[in-house]
Amino acid sequence: MAVKYFDNAASSWPKPPAVLEAMHESMLHAAANPGRGSHQMAVKASRILFETRHVIAKLIGVHNPNHISYALNTTMALNEAIKGFVKKGDHVICTSVEHNSVRRPLEYLKIHMDVQVTYVEADSTGQVKVEDVEAAFRSNTTLVICNHSSNLLGTILPVEQIAELARKRGSKLLVDGAQTVGIIPLHVEQMGIDMFAFPGHKGMLGPQGTGGLYIHPNLELVPLLHGGTGSQSESIDQPTVRPDRYEAGTQNTVGIAGLREGVKFVLNEGVEAIHNKEWNQIQLLMEGLQSVEGVRLLGPKLGEPKTGIAAFVLEHADSSEVAFILDQSFQIAVRAGYHCTPLAHEAAGTTKTGAVRASIGYYTTEAEISDFIGAIREISKHYRDMV
Repeated sequence: MAVKYFDNAASSWPKPPAVLEAMHESMLHAAANPGRGSHQMAVKASRILFETRHVIAKLIGVHNPNHISYALNTTMALNEAIKGFVKKGDHVICTSVEHNSVRRPLEYLKIHMDVQVTYVEADSTGQVKVEDVEAAFRSNTTLVICNHSSNLLGTILPVEQIAELARKRGSKLLVDGAQTVGIIPLHVEQMGIDMFAFPGHKGMLGPQGTGGLYIHPNLELVPLLHGGTGSQSESIDQPTVRPDRYEAGTQNTVGIAGLREGVKFVLNEGVEAIHNKEWNQIQLLMEGLQSVEGVRLLGPKLGEPKTGIAAFVLEHADSSEVAFILDQSFQIAVRAGYHCTPLAHEAAGTTKTGAVRASIGYYTTEAEISDFIGAIREISKHYRDMV
């Protein structure tokens, strides 16, 4: 029996066939180091990085692709943005629904660089009020951080309003786009975002080990990594030219080749069309789950704006055990537990239980959604019969 995959918020699957084909082609004919030589294979590898950067720029609304630097994942991109920008004694504002890839670097800086951090509390659905963000500003606030959408609750935050507020207060805005890039239409420059971190392996439909960071041309960060770039090799310092300054070491050329095709697929299908498709599917899934006795859905209610995430708690059942049963008995893949976002669980009131997270993707079918709802109904009945 084929797996029914409901873990797209972690990594999208399956990938478009062109992604796999491009990666295979790269390993056969462009496996040399990009930017490290002038022979044909090295030039082909460099071309892959160049072409991918351009299609990503088109997808996220960036005029100059050189302001996008590659990273292995969103976590690495967020660390570059946070540790490369924040200075000793700065004050940072972020929300209480941030991923640990934001919270942990900030907590590290609190201890080692005397950085002050304010976590703006979200309501039980994961939404944050702009006026609460405004009230958190101090004279030394230099950075505001928020995700575009919660990886637990699917809530879409008011990024453009927060960006305008940060601009008026003389601060910069870093956005974690892990759950929205390639899924919700966005235009980084028009939205007033100063730094935008994104993964390649989720909504962009590329492989793991890919992602990146957009850095506004007026911003200068301390590079997270120092080392070889293939440019300005005679200098003892990291190159000043972008994107080389933030791309030390050999890049994941084969992964980036796959990412190029994933992004091209998204552009061809249209982000608006993808969003509409996933919106209809998540509404269908939520409606079905609501009909199951013992299920408590988390996040925005049916009909409200959100991404393709349906997190829930099942009465009388341990979330991890539910996920295990789904996998072993129904061949349904989900994630359960605390999803690397403990503060969001505090907002949702699930710190003791964790949650089951079902997340749809481009290839999710209505038949799979029906099977999922049927499986949860059966599991719920089993636990209620045991009480």
